[in-house]
Amino acid sequence: MAFFNKLGSLMRQSISQKGQVPVVSMLNSIRCMSSSRLFIGGLPWSTDDQTLKDAFSGFGEVTEARVIMDRETGRSRGFGFVHYDSVENASEAVSAMDGQDLGGRTVRVSFAQDRRPQQSYNDNNYQGNRRSDN
Repeated sequence: MAFFNKLGSLMRQSISQKGQVPVVSMLNSIRCMSSSRLFIGGLPWSTDDQTLKDAFSGFGEVTEARVIMDRETGRSRGFGFVHYDSVENASEAVSAMDGQDLGGRTVRVSFAQDRRPQQSYNDNNYQGNRRSDN
């Protein structure tokens, strides 16, 4: 259901842009929606992995729930990820939980996007701090 809502939204957007179809945007949305991994934002600081899993297990088998922690302080960064055993369960969770209250905070739930590869600064085009007055 969430897939068709997103697809409809993209189609309306393309019509409003004088017929220009945002093909890349549409393909990325389809690719993300074929995943069973969700991004959960706006989590209360007290949320741990088990609390997150319990909150989302009503929509299907949660294979992993992880709250992202700050490396230096060890505190929650306020977001996490939930993995389901099927796309259908993930889609149901997005529809039901997005904008809902969890531990006193409104959470944002969406399909997770893959990380972009980080650019390496060791490429040949990086010159560093070279001085020309040697």
